[in-house]
Amino acid sequence: AEVESDILRRVRTLLRELDGHHPACQCDRGMLRWTLHKKIDQNPSNSSVLVKILVKELERAERGDFRHYIIPLLHTLMYTLIKAPCISDELCGRVYDFCKKLLTLPKPFCTIGLDYATRLKMERTAPGMLYQRMVISEQSLKSDPYPYQEKIFIFADPELLSEAICNALVTDTEAAQVSQSPRACMCYVIIHAMQAALGEGCDISSLKASLQDMPTSDVEHWFRQVVAAVECAGNEASADRGQHAMRLEKIYCAILSSLQAGDSPLGGQQGTPLPNPSISFHLWTEDDQLWKELVLFIRPLSESCEPECLSQDLDNFEIPDMILDCECCEQTRFSVLSTDSGIERDLPTVAEEPFAPGSTETEQSRLQRKGGIKKKPSPLESMAFLQAGCNSPGAKPLAKPQRKAGIPPEPAAPLQRLHTARVVLLGDDRILGRLAQAYHSLRKRETRRVFLTPRLNLQFYYIPVVTGQPNTLAVGDHAATGQEELCEVAGYLGRADPWYESNINTLCHMIPKLATMPPSPSKHLVTDLFITDVIAYYVRMGIQPVCFQVYTVKIFFNDPAQEPVEDVFLTELRTQVQDSVSHKELSMTKKKMTLDGPGIDLTVTYRKVVVSDRVKELTTSLRSTGLVMKAIPADEAEDLVCLNVNITEIIKINNLSGRSFSAVANRLKTCNIKIRSREQRPFMVCLDKDSRRTYRNVISVEVSPCLEPSYCLQKTRTMKFSLHETEDVGLVKYMPKSLLLPINTFAGIIQ
Repeated sequence: AEVESDILRRVRTLLRELDGHHPACQCDRGMLRWTLHKKIDQNPSNSSVLVKILVKELERAERGDFRHYIIPLLHTLMYTLIKAPCISDELCGRVYDFCKKLLTLPKPFCTIGLDYATRLKMERTAPGMLYQRMVISEQSLKSDPYPYQEKIFIFADPELLSEAICNALVTDTEAAQVSQSPRACMCYVIIHAMQAALGEGCDISSLKASLQDMPTSDVEHWFRQVVAAVECAGNEASADRGQHAMRLEKIYCAILSSLQAGDSPLGGQQGTPLPNPSISFHLWTEDDQLWKELVLFIRPLSESCEPECLSQDLDNFEIPDMILDCECCEQTRFSVLSTDSGIERDLPTVAEEPFAPGSTETEQSRLQRKGGIKKKPSPLESMAFLQAGCNSPGAKPLAKPQRKAGIPPEPAAPLQRLHTARVVLLGDDRILGRLAQAYHSLRKRETRRVFLTPRLNLQFYYIPVVTGQPNTLAVGDHAATGQEELCEVAGYLGRADPWYESNINTLCHMIPKLATMPPSPSKHLVTDLFITDVIAYYVRMGIQPVCFQVYTVKIFFNDPAQEPVEDVFLTELRTQVQDSVSHKELSMTKKKMTLDGPGIDLTVTYRKVVVSDRVKELTTSLRSTGLVMKAIPADEAEDLVCLNVNITEIIKINNLSGRSFSAVANRLKTCNIKIRSREQRPFMVCLDKDSRRTYRNVISVEVSPCLEPSYCLQKTRTMKFSLHETEDVGLVKYMPKSLLLPINTFAGIIQ
C-alpha cells in the first residue's frame, strides 16, 4: 500500500505539471517522468503496480474528458510495459481495450491508439515481443525473422554550441555504449523472453549463470531459437499464449540442462535492463555530412567495396553509382567505344557446341558483355521509389513494367526498408535551417539517382539547446525574448504537444547546465546518464510527425553579371537596408532620406486567398526599412503552410512644424510573394536567423513554397507529352506537391 501510494503521488504530480502547475523546485522540471521510470527500474516487481495505476488514470481521464492527459499517460504506460519483466494477460487486456476505445476519437488519439493496440495484440500472444524487437533493431543484432536495424545520429553545429556542451555530449554517448556487447544484448533478449512468458516459474539466477558459462556460439544458437519462437507466435493469427509458453519452456529447460541442478529457491521477478540504443555524435561541419552518414549506415565500409574507393567516392559525391554497380571490386571501369549493335545475331560466330542440360554456363558466357555501362532504371521505376519515399497518404504502388517482347523476366522482389535512421538535431532554429537545406539537397539527389529512399526510413527529432541563462534579472527581458526568437519551432511544438514541452523543451537550458557541472564519481555510470536516457525515450516513443513547409527563395543581385541564387528556409526570412558603400551613393542616400525618410522604395507583389478560395494577386508600393517573413505561426491552430509577413512601412507626415516620418507595421499573410527595390538600391537578406546565410547587394527576392523535387521531375516529364495540360494528370496527381520537413513529437498536433 505504501509503494502504491508513492507511485500514485508521482503520477498525479506528473499530471499537474501538464496543467501548468510546475514543481516548486525548478530543477525538477522535465525530470518527473525520468525519476518515475528510474524508480521502477530499481524495483522491477513494481511494474505491474504502475501499469494498474496508469490504466485507472487513463480511464478517469477519458470519463472526465481530460484528453490532454491521455497521450502522456499512454506513452508512460507503454514504456513501462515494454521494460517490465512480466505483465499479466488480464492487465494487458485492459490496456488493449482502452487503446481500441481511442479509435473513436480524432487524430492523433486514434492514430496512437491503433498503433499501440496493434503492438499489444502481438504482446499478449507472445509476451516479450516488443522488448525483443526493440533490442534487436537498436543493437543491429543479426536475426533472420526480424532483420531490422536502427541507429540514432545526433547532429550538433559547433558554431552554435560551446565546446563544453559538445564534449559533455560526446562523453555521455560514449558512456552509454559501455558494457553493451552483442553477447550481453542477446542474453538480455533470452532472459526477458523467458521471464515474460514463464513468469514466476523462471529461475533468473540459474538462467543467467548458465548463459554466462556458455561459449558465444551457444548463446547465439539459443538467441536464434528464442527469437524464432517469439516471432512465430506473434505473427500467427491462431497462436495461443499457452502454446508459446510451452515452446519457450522447452528452450528454457534445454539451456538449464548444461547447469547442474541446485536447490536454490526461485529469485522472484528481476528486471532485465533495456540497453541504450546505438548512438553516434556528429559535429556538423560539412554541408553533405548528413547524406554521407546515412549512406555509410546503409552500406558500412566493411560491406562495401574497398575503403579507399568508398572514401574517394564520398568526397566526389558519387557513392550511389559505385554501390549500386559495385564494379570497382571486379575491374577498373573505363569508357570504351562500343561497336556492338546490341542485337544477338550480330555477335561474332563461335563454334557450335552440343547443348546439354549442364551447359548453361557456356551459354551465359557467350552472351555476356563486359565493360558496358549499366542501364539506368526506367522513369516509372524511379518514380515508384520516389513516391514511396514521400510518405504520401495517397501514394499508390506501381507495378514494375514488363518487356513487351520475349519472355517477361521474373519480377524483382521489392526493396524493404530494413534500416531506420533517427536523426536528432541539437541547437536552435538555425540548425533546423541547415537541416532544411540538407533535406532539400537529399531529395534532389534521390530524384537524380534513387538510393536511400527505398532502403531507409528517415526520422527527424529536435531538441532545443540555448547557451545562456534563462530569464535572470541581470539580462532582463530583451535576452529572454531573443532566446525565445531562436527557438520558435520548439515553442510551437511545445504548444501543440504538452508532453514534448514537459520532457524535451525543458532540456533547452538543462543541457548547458549539466555540461558545465563538475564531474562526479558516478558520472561514468550508465544509470545516471540523464540526457542519454531522455534522448532514448524521445526517439523510442516520439513517432508522430509535425510537418513544416520548406520555402524556396530566389535572390537577384544588383550586379547583372552575378547569377541569381536559389536557397531554402524553414523559419524566417529577414531583409534590412544595406549601408551605402561609395561616397556618391552615400550622399544621394542622405539627400533622399531627407526628402522621403529612411528606408528604400519597394514593390511588393503577393497572392491573397479570398473567402471563395480563389487566388487574387495584389501589388503595392511603399517605403520600408525592412521586413520579416515568419513561417512558424504564433498559434498552433493556425495554418503551417502560410507566411506571416511584417513590413515596417515609413509614412511621411506634413504638419506645421515641418516634415516628419513614422513607422507603421504592415502585416499580410500569403504563400507567394515578390519583393523588388524600385530604385535599384540594394538590401540584405538573412535566412533562418543565421548570419552565415546572409546575402548582400540584393535588389529582388521571390518566395514560394518549395516543391518536392520528385514532383517537379515527373511534372516536367508529363508536360513533354501534354503541352496544353495545366492540371496535374497521371502519376503527378498522386504525388505530394510540397516539400515538408517532418519533425517527430510524442503526439503530433493536438487540436
